[in-house]
Amino acid sequence: MVKMTMIARVTDGLPLAEGLDDGRDLRDAEMYKQQVKALFKNLSRGQNEASRMSIETGPYVFHYIIEGRVCYLTMCDRAYPKKLAFQYLEDLKNEFERVNGAQIETAARPYAFIKFDTFIQKTKKLYQDTRTQRNIAKLNDELYEVHQIMTRNVQEVLGVGEKLDQVSEMSSRLTSESRIYADKAKDLNRQALIRKWAPVAIVLGVVFVVFWLKTKLW
Repeated sequence: MVKMTMIARVTDGLPLAEGLDDGRDLRDAEMYKQQVKALFKNLSRGQNEASRMSIETGPYVFHYIIEGRVCYLTMCDRAYPKKLAFQYLEDLKNEFERVNGAQIETAARPYAFIKFDTFIQKTKKLYQDTRTQRNIAKLNDELYEVHQIMTRNVQEVLGVGEKLDQVSEMSSRLTSESRIYADKAKDLNRQALIRKWAPVAIVLGVVFVVFWLKTKLW
């Protein structure tokens, strides 16, 4: 059964549309949505470049396709046929490109195409029951094969992004610390110069004052 559907722009991870009633009867729905957002973030960095992939997460599987710089993703039960999941995404892709294709690149706010939910809900209903004649025919369609689509684990996929985040954070911290140390070094050098030349300056000042007083008195 289809549990969740989300569509995002790959170049920056901007969410474009989603199924509005997704997750209402789903335990830990927010956790899975956060995983999807993390996946979109990874894709925007050029990671997981396969145009089609299945990602196992708990009792569910994320399936996604990337076409025209847009990622179409759904989460289904593990028992739900992989072939139907990808055909469902193909139907969404075809309609989304037909209706919104010219506006995808210029969309500036999240969920700019939220009205696409109407088509998502209508299409999802067609794919919910795997025993209908329509879906059985799709399962038997030998022209549409999904055997070559890679399946990975969510920790494996998102772990790459987490490591990059850690490296980036460490780099930023080291840069910040380097600046602090550089500022401290400048202060220490300044203090050392003051300690070195202050006595000389004082002596010269005293000599100058004495000389000036002598010239005034004599």
